[in-house]
Amino acid sequence: MICEKIELKKHFSFLGENGNNPTLDIYLPYNMVEMNRQNQKRPCLLVLPGGGYGMCSERESEPIAIHFLPEGFNVFVLTYSVAPNRFPTQIIEVAAAMEVIYENADKWNCDVNRIAVMGFSAGGHLAAHYSTMYDCKEVRGVFKDSKRPDASVLCYPVITSDFTTTHQGSFINLTGHNNLTPEEAEILSCEKHVSATTPPAFIWHTAEDNVVPVENSIIYAKALAKYKIPFELHIFPFGGHGLSTCDKHTCDEVTNIITYNSAWLDDLKKWFNIIF
Repeated sequence: MICEKIELKKHFSFLGENGNNPTLDIYLPYNMVEMNRQNQKRPCLLVLPGGGYGMCSERESEPIAIHFLPEGFNVFVLTYSVAPNRFPTQIIEVAAAMEVIYENADKWNCDVNRIAVMGFSAGGHLAAHYSTMYDCKEVRGVFKDSKRPDASVLCYPVITSDFTTTHQGSFINLTGHNNLTPEEAEILSCEKHVSATTPPAFIWHTAEDNVVPVENSIIYAKALAKYKIPFELHIFPFGGHGLSTCDKHTCDEVTNIITYNSAWLDDLKKWFNIIF
């Protein structure tokens, strides 16, 4: 396996402004020549950890990569810029990561027709935001041919800026202030940008989540349904926020409830087999 860390500002110098240094951790299984697989193209998973746009969670980074490598994925974990860096810095960094994957597709045996973006919590917002706005003016002003992902995986995601259901801290970190302007509320609410070109989504949440209300996932699913975009939505009845892989690697205490919620991983693998 090849493991490598890339500083994206070395590929795109404009990303180094304001002291930000987004990195892309690359996990690539070897294609076995012995089995004539040297030219086999693999699906790709671009992981966006959570952390309220104030940090990038380690629990939602490498453990996710390690879990999906045996499933035949090339995995890329983006440690994107957080506060005090503001929108649109983060969505542009996702576009930059996509560019790097495309540019190295032959070298890394990447199937660019099977790229999923997976986000957790605020990273789920970023994944949904990019999935619905990969071609917005903020991104296209930098990357004229910004790439659309082929699927999104949204894990207890922040979706809407609606003050009744939002995770306020994420938007404070993303904008630098508390009360969003109507323009900011519009552009940062992912459900408002779902269209016929939005990729299919796998979404999971817990009904008990007291950090990011479960309504966020429901709102996004309803927006997808409006445009007849394929999606799968799992809402588990119990469990808190930030469960990641729901095992001892990412949870301090593994209860029966947490183990029950780990079903999302097997369900996602089945979903990938249908989508990809």
